[in-house]
Amino acid sequence: MSSTILVTGGTGLLGSQVVPLLRQAGHRVRVLSRHDREPGDGVEYVAVDLLTGAGLDEALDGVRTVLHLAGGPKGDDVSTRNLVQAAERAGTVEHLVLISVIGADTVPIGYFARKAEAERIVVASGIPYTLLRAAQFHDLALKTVRAMAKAPILLAPGGVRWQPVSSREVAVRLAELTLGDPAGRVPDLAGPRVYTLEELQRTYLAAVGKHRIRLPIHVPGKVGRAYRSGANLTEDAPTGSDTWERFLTANA
Repeated sequence: MSSTILVTGGTGLLGSQVVPLLRQAGHRVRVLSRHDREPGDGVEYVAVDLLTGAGLDEALDGVRTVLHLAGGPKGDDVSTRNLVQAAERAGTVEHLVLISVIGADTVPIGYFARKAEAERIVVASGIPYTLLRAAQFHDLALKTVRAMAKAPILLAPGGVRWQPVSSREVAVRLAELTLGDPAGRVPDLAGPRVYTLEELQRTYLAAVGKHRIRLPIHVPGKVGRAYRSGANLTEDAPTGSDTWERFLTANA
């Protein structure tokens, strides 16, 4: 049996797909969780609070590889700093893999800015690392357009484009990177096609048989300019193959 891999966010959308791939490769996996859970199938769960750092030192005991997937609307920079500092204290971590978002350093939204800061913390740590930026998952695109379609009038922000990607394809790529050697920042991973937000809305409405009055709106300021410039896109990098339409058919 190979060494233990520590995974943060191992019970989330992405982590729940990555962990089985690491297990199939013969590795034990230690998943950080907010609460204690019984181990099973070669997966150990350790209660850790990433926002305070409580429990991190024990969780990193003997760990050489860390896959950092935990994230949310707030605190990504804080949790990453706590994780890196604990990894430095442990002195055994030889590879830290971080998932981030395309446009982290160019889209002026708090979530993106915190992802960019998390990247800087990892890069500056001196721990050998791999950094993958991915586009918004199909799941988030569906959640977004579904929520917007609940209103009787559908707001349609002009100039906003997304390149949604399959979370499964991101999970497979992350497993490959985690099992490989530290590679620094690797090419971004996005979906095979760029869509306007209006196209995402329209295809969703067609899939669920709904009709809405559309109200085009202009996204002002730096955020609008960033989206209109394509700061969140990566048209020159390798892309996934699973399309939004296929995902929508299976999940709408």
